[in-house]
Amino acid sequence: MISYITKRILYGFLVLLGVLTIVFLLFNVLPGDPARMRLGQHTDEKSLEIIRNDLNLNLPLQTQYLMFLNDMSFISVHSTAKKDNKSHFYLDSTKYGHPTKLLNIGSGKALFLKTPYLRRSYITQRPVWNIIEQTFPATIVLAFSAIIFACIFGITLGIFSALYKNTFWDRIISVISTLGMAGPSFFFALIISWLFGYILHDWTGLNNLGSLYTTNVYTGADVLSLKNLILPAFTLGIRPLALIIQLTRSSMLEVLSMDYIRTARAKGLSNFKVIAKHALKNALNPVVTAISGWFAGLMAGAAFVEAVFDWKGIGSAVIEALLNYDLPVVMGSTLIFSSCYVAINIIVDIVYAMLDPRVRLT
Repeated sequence: MISYITKRILYGFLVLLGVLTIVFLLFNVLPGDPARMRLGQHTDEKSLEIIRNDLNLNLPLQTQYLMFLNDMSFISVHSTAKKDNKSHFYLDSTKYGHPTKLLNIGSGKALFLKTPYLRRSYITQRPVWNIIEQTFPATIVLAFSAIIFACIFGITLGIFSALYKNTFWDRIISVISTLGMAGPSFFFALIISWLFGYILHDWTGLNNLGSLYTTNVYTGADVLSLKNLILPAFTLGIRPLALIIQLTRSSMLEVLSMDYIRTARAKGLSNFKVIAKHALKNALNPVVTAISGWFAGLMAGAAFVEAVFDWKGIGSAVIEALLNYDLPVVMGSTLIFSSCYVAINIIVDIVYAMLDPRVRLT
């Protein structure tokens, strides 16, 4: 099992390295001058040159790439000597905070353990990491709520549909799941926000949508407002709900036709024990894999839902950054999404191996 986990972590590291490389190359070949974006179109060349030096845009591409990897890594090489304060690898406390020294490697250089430096926003000059820290929790809450909703109702309806195959209720559930997979999230978001947040707001009480928090009028403190989470989470969970229903149904039907299920029933076990103890565990393997992919995808794909419901998550920040050509925010958010996707898939691979020991042999 340890060997299996080590391999998965190594593969995840290689995937992240590939993502880092693609993101760097993609955003460095795009047209546009970041220095001019920061200072505006009407500025002098001397000021532009100062900003280009500050952003390291005057360096060769391969040097920029090495610095990019060094900044994004948790373990990086830096110079601590005062004489190297003009070096691009100097340990600048304004960028890297207070990292922990791990190992001296000579010539005034050392390995440090630090928080990845995601650069600064071109527009606001705020560190990208601070922007992500402020917006990412709201996206996690939204995605987690959506996937919990999809799992609870999707697995339940999938089991019900498999147990009552070819009945009226099975056909109704199949139609609902097909419609859920067919409609894009932004379309559902528009319809649902208009219907429940505008037409029926007197009945639902959901006319104050968008923010995860409301302000207490007595204390001025931010208070969690769960009612504003209902519609965005429901909307974002529709497509994974439809997929989980279909996967659970087909997997349950396949498992229920196995010989060991017939044997369990022949021994006199109740239908509940057969389903809960024998069938469900084996039927959930493909469902767990699908849930992992959808959860990671929901965090990255929640931008349209956040925009429609004015949900102040990282998706809204990315859309705003794209409109303003704020590349560091887009790059940092992309890397965060990729890291989450890789981490979630590693965790799911481990869970998958625990559910089915045969996986460890591959």
